[in-house]
Amino acid sequence: MSLKKTIETEYKNALKSKDKSKISTYRLILSSIKDLEILNRSGPNKKKTDDEDIKKLFKKMVKQRAESIDIYKKNNRSDLLEVEQNEYDILSSFLPKQLSDEDTKKICEETISKLSATSIKDMGKVMGELKKKHADEIDFAKAGALLKQLLNK
Repeated sequence: MSLKKTIETEYKNALKSKDKSKISTYRLILSSIKDLEILNRSGPNKKKTDDEDIKKLFKKMVKQRAESIDIYKKNNRSDLLEVEQNEYDILSSFLPKQLSDEDTKKICEETISKLSATSIKDMGKVMGELKKKHADEIDFAKAGALLKQLLNK
């Protein structure tokens, strides 16, 4: 089943169970997918929206939620924090599981040694390789910081 169909099914289940926070989150998600479909249909590079496009959209939405959560924590806004956290959890559930910090570090070290990277100048090459092999598994914001640290030794 496609990702969009899965979300539509979850939305219907939320409507049946009258879970207001899930209903609003699924409406937000479906609206964003609809916008993406319109954008893909009307642009110069017309194409059908697939699961990969939706995953990219979700990654962007998850990143936005994570930033908002940090801001709300700093400003002690627990009312807004709870809403963002619920949206973050639902969006994350549709994405592949991210690797832990230890696993990310291990993969970065392996890639550095495989490519014989020695300085920060090789960072682009290493990032390219990581994106090829581990695009859905690694948080590249963390990986970038890790690579800077490992390559500056």
